Amino acid sequence: MKQSKKYAASLALIEKGKKYSIDEACALVKKTATAKWDESIDVSFKLNIDPKQADQQLRGTIVLPHGNGKTVRVLAITDKVSEAKEAGADFVGQQDLLDKIQKENWFDFDVIVATPNMMGLLGRMGRVLGPKGLMPNPKTGTVTPNIGEAIKQIKNGKVSYRNDKDGNLAIQFGKASFEASALADNLKAIVDTVNRVRPATIKGTYIRTAVISSTYGPAIKLAI
Repeated sequence: MKQSKKYAASLALIEKGKKYSIDEACALVKKTATAKWDESIDVSFKLNIDPKQADQQLRGTIVLPHGNGKTVRVLAITDKVSEAKEAGADFVGQQDLLDKIQKENWFDFDVIVATPNMMGLLGRMGRVLGPKGLMPNPKTGTVTPNIGEAIKQIKNGKVSYRNDKDGNLAIQFGKASFEASALADNLKAIVDTVNRVRPATIKGTYIRTAVISSTYGPAIKLAI
């Protein structure tokens, strides 16, 4: 495939075969983001895990120190209406909003949070919400009696992660407009979390490769 002039210029900034420190990589990735709009910055890990094994599946959340630049629309299914609204939820309701999803195919939100007493209603929505990855889950902190705190965390930069079927893990951790130091802080938080949740049954190398890139930029290898 023929490379564009901009991509080729970005690629030329990266030393072939070199693995960069987190600080170096975050400074460099800003230079490789040449689009006219604010490109997303992502990290991708190739992990030595077997996703078919239940104890080797990675799923959870990370609160990024500087957020990831995305505006997250939160739907709260709860009877704690005032608490949810004060915390910043974009939509708050119960069966009325679940009916809107089913009858009108309404999905103008990114995350659903719920109090435990609402899971009976949400359980009937599994076939609708499950395939879209929207079903609330205690493991990701989206089912909790402290719904106000959960909403605030999501609004302030809490992101979910989950490995794919091939053992890869990809997370957006910022925008090209971020300061390099903010990108580095976010990336360090992610690397620390990935290392912390390493399955006990893994032998040998755990993180096989890790790279960061802007939306249209080339991959920059990390030395971690």
